[in-house]
Amino acid sequence: MVKFLDRGKVTVLLLLLVGAVLFAGAAYSVRATDQPEFCGSCHVMYEAVRTHQMSAHANLACNECHAPDAAIPKMIFKTRAGAKDIYQNAFGDVYDVIHVTERTRQVVNDSCIRCHSTTIRNVADKITEAKECTACHRSLPHMSRLPISERRVADE
Repeated sequence: MVKFLDRGKVTVLLLLLVGAVLFAGAAYSVRATDQPEFCGSCHVMYEAVRTHQMSAHANLACNECHAPDAAIPKMIFKTRAGAKDIYQNAFGDVYDVIHVTERTRQVVNDSCIRCHSTTIRNVADKITEAKECTACHRSLPHMSRLPISERRVADE
């Protein structure tokens, strides 16, 4: 009698299948959690998503600016930030205002430079000594200068 598949081949095929499912699940999760609908489902982020959707960057997913560009660093960054946010919302005091970390600030600045490098080169002589793009362009992506009367408030 001829063995169709021996135990080693079955194990390898099973591991490949499990790996493919895990990879597909991770890819789906990264994509799904990049979307404004996901980010805006948390009340702390609602205002950021609302103002983003009214901005010139509305066609971009949140993490095109707020996570590193490369796949593995992006997954690590998002996992750490997501775990921190889940913990904070479940066991800590939920922030009324989003607090930017130095790492997040650098990621956003790198994203600005990646997308707007041509513009930056063209106006390099006009750039001041600001270390970050958001030092001058703070209100662009999220319209932080939106009048209070147009902002959503708690319990609305």
